[in-house]
Amino acid sequence: MREEVATLEKVLDLGQLELLMLSLPDRVASPLSLNSLREDLQVAHKTVQRWIAALERLYAIFLLPPFGSPKLRAVKKEQKHYHWDWSLVPEPGPRFENMVASHLLKWVHFQRDSEGRDLELRYFRDVTGREVDFIVTERRRPILAVEAKLSDEPVAAALQYFCTRHPGVPAFQVSLRGKRDATHALGIRSMPFARWAKTLV
Repeated sequence: MREEVATLEKVLDLGQLELLMLSLPDRVASPLSLNSLREDLQVAHKTVQRWIAALERLYAIFLLPPFGSPKLRAVKKEQKHYHWDWSLVPEPGPRFENMVASHLLKWVHFQRDSEGRDLELRYFRDVTGREVDFIVTERRRPILAVEAKLSDEPVAAALQYFCTRHPGVPAFQVSLRGKRDATHALGIRSMPFARWAKTLV
């Protein structure tokens, strides 16, 4: 990473950039606060912004914008970040969420390249804190909602809320260790991740 940054980017303080990169895995699965990073690193807001953009260009991380819909009172600014190498994420829950994000992003890129579809990967979070991990949109309309869990759990309330506002959108709650495969109210399907991932092929 040091060699690539030195070659491709104009970064003067590689030590601080390294501290930023080391702090990011612990922040996966939460909205990325540039202000919090600025305070931790004691640098300017624009500097953190520039460093995050550099890490994105170097394929260290990727950013997901929020899905904004007025009828959902959605948050419209804060982005979430994930690592291309999800093994860097220490906690099991965020690491699994990162892995699901990577699979969905690859599927979105494949659909764009092979079918010419106008797809984007986003997440949903509203002003009351309800959050759905992933929303795939086509021409800015939701076509898929996915919530990631480590084990079998009741369907997340936020996912149910999203589906009441967008009826007919396929919705899944996928689990890493769970074995249940069932369809619930509002058409939400819970299933093991390995089985769900086959639907993307």
